[in-house]
Amino acid sequence: MKDILKDSINRVEKWVEGNNYLGYEPFDGLTTPMHVLTFGNLFLERLLMQLVRQSPVNLRPLLGIKPLPSTKGRGYMAWGYLSMYKITGDSTYADRVRENLAWLMEHKSPKFEEYSWANHFDFVSRGGRYDKHESIIVWTSSIGQAFLDAYDLFGDEQHLEVARSICNWIMKLPRHETGTGTCIGYLMGGESVVHNSNMLGAAMLARTAAMTGESRFKELAREGMVFSCNRQLPDGAWWYGDHPKYHWIDNFHTGYNLDSLRCYIQYSGDEEFVPNMDSGLEYYRANFFNKDGVPRYYHNRTYPIDIQCASQAITTLSLFAGDYPWCLDLAQKVALWTVNHMQVPNGYFIYRIYPWGRANIPMLHWGQATMYKGLVALLEKISTEEGDY
Repeated sequence: MKDILKDSINRVEKWVEGNNYLGYEPFDGLTTPMHVLTFGNLFLERLLMQLVRQSPVNLRPLLGIKPLPSTKGRGYMAWGYLSMYKITGDSTYADRVRENLAWLMEHKSPKFEEYSWANHFDFVSRGGRYDKHESIIVWTSSIGQAFLDAYDLFGDEQHLEVARSICNWIMKLPRHETGTGTCIGYLMGGESVVHNSNMLGAAMLARTAAMTGESRFKELAREGMVFSCNRQLPDGAWWYGDHPKYHWIDNFHTGYNLDSLRCYIQYSGDEEFVPNMDSGLEYYRANFFNKDGVPRYYHNRTYPIDIQCASQAITTLSLFAGDYPWCLDLAQKVALWTVNHMQVPNGYFIYRIYPWGRANIPMLHWGQATMYKGLVALLEKISTEEGDY
């Protein structure tokens, strides 16, 4: 298994670096020059973006959409490089960590004084429209964890200062306050009630508070977890969000929730939510994987088989493997299936598999960087258990 992982990691690493960290993303459709033909109409913009996203044929070259950098992609690559440095001791990985984090510091959103990050393209969804400089908590918190990992490993105070700045930005986000917890907003543009973004933000706050001693970070982190854990469904699942239009349950957002809850418990020492974590993890195992290791997209439907579901599953299962041995077996099964069925000879992972065909489109953060992080996390776990690389 280690040999398979090493070969796959090496191939995707070469692809990402060979393409100078540039690539497509599922939601980059509005970067086409044809965007002007939507005349700023939200429905037409959504239609255009979803047409590009859902097409099994890559329409981007035909529409003039160019590969772009990705802040979250860089953050995930930095995360993977950190683990590769810990596994191998190869100093070139440490250099790449610092280079990617420096790039992220240089490319923070110009809209805010604090460190925070956005997409490199305008975006529309059923929740509304936001532009390419509108930082979001999902990106920002995920990138922030890479800075905290780097601080743990290298002890560079600059990395901790970035994490503190990120938390100051999170503290300014709108909040949905209730008698049973507070939901941290998705972005500055308005209040939202989305569980994965709330829990990712809470995890970032809790971990930073453990390193800096800032009680206000810890207090909001707990309020965030109180909110989402009180709204966990009886079977252990979470809706994507509280509003009926967000009532779906999918693989990778559930993975984000579990990772965040684990991080919060680890760094806050607050064990009240361990039962929530256990029931969520059991729901995850029971509903999101076929017997052959295929990661299902929804709790009640397999297709489309999406590379983000595979990568996040490998990451989440690897993180939990120390306390739940079955997670390591399942992580290896998912990784083996994904490498065999979704990685092409030149190294990149395809976007999706449908019942009727494949979308052989190389996404950067959505496919390559997330798979790199997941595969390296699994390799690190196996190498640690066996005591050698």
